[in-house]
Amino acid sequence: MIALTVNGQLHQVDVDPDTPLLYVLRNELALNGAKYGCGVGQCGACTVLLDGKPVFSCLVPVAALGNRKVRTLEGLASADGTPGVLSIAFEAEQAAQCGYCIAGMIVRAQALLERNNRPTEDEVRAHLAPNLCRCGTHVRILRAVRRAAEMMGGGVRDVAEGKP
Repeated sequence: MIALTVNGQLHQVDVDPDTPLLYVLRNELALNGAKYGCGVGQCGACTVLLDGKPVFSCLVPVAALGNRKVRTLEGLASADGTPGVLSIAFEAEQAAQCGYCIAGMIVRAQALLERNNRPTEDEVRAHLAPNLCRCGTHVRILRAVRRAAEMMGGGVRDVAEGKP
């Protein structure tokens, strides 16, 4: 049995210690926000937060978690199930075409906005770069992150402002 904390809840799972976190989330805990994309950490569809930092859950063996905290797309919603700010912004900007990458994009953007709610456009682009969108909705994804930052009381900074 392996103990792990996901979205604030302690879980005990009976899996091989080398099982990727992605499989535990989807198959054992029925948390299907993180998607299987490539299985080798190149697409970002499986992105989750590990102690607040975005990681590819397909690469993290469940035994490596220890006392670390995992947060998934489902964990970004409020306690009553209301979608998080980023989910609302992504919907408003119609940032999903096929939608497969969106959960990973939202989770990665969450990590950025928790650390910096006034990022520059270049910072947003650099932070989202590890996550791929093959449908080409990058412009709408960037607008969604900008909208979410504004909804959170920040906004995307213009480099010309010269302000942090």
